[in-house]
Amino acid sequence: MSKPTRWVTDTEPGHSQWYVDRFRRLAAEGADLAGEARLVDALVPPGARILDAGCGTGRVAAALAGRGHAVVGVDADPTLVEAARADHPGPRFLVADLAELDLPGQGEAEPFDAAVVAGNVMTFVAPGTERAVLARIAAHVRPDGAVVVGFGTDRGYPVAELDADAVAAGLRLEHRFATWDLRPWHDGAEFAVTVLRRPA
Repeated sequence: MSKPTRWVTDTEPGHSQWYVDRFRRLAAEGADLAGEARLVDALVPPGARILDAGCGTGRVAAALAGRGHAVVGVDADPTLVEAARADHPGPRFLVADLAELDLPGQGEAEPFDAAVVAGNVMTFVAPGTERAVLARIAAHVRPDGAVVVGFGTDRGYPVAELDADAVAAGLRLEHRFATWDLRPWHDGAEFAVTVLRRPA
């Protein structure tokens, strides 16, 4: 990895295990952890190939796999990837830095129909790598494929910067919502879900 991610530099020691434990507890309590997957599922054909970029504990990847999609999850944190592999058999989970993503080098040469970047991933990448992250994700998505990005609007990455970075990465803005369940976007929204498209 060229630069440490904010996930490493801006969190306390033990944060990754805390995150794993938190989502295992939420799953055991029956919390709805599949909202992102439902939106992505609506954007792709049955049996699509989907990249979960910044997959964390694998909950989105698992929900998409449960809907019949072929999913590859990628995260820079080995602790999270280990938990994803243990908890969610089915998707393939890999350790990789999104800013340097090269899945053909890890045996995943086929392009993806869509990519999902959930869980505030874009606000946890290394500072200054946001554009490179989007470009590397876009490079793995087929022409006319979607890249769906969600993060809190108070986390230091304004949506205007996302839009500029997306254009530079060869993506075009298609939709923006205030939540994963498609509430209308407005300037005061606390969250942004952005559907980007790689032009055909």
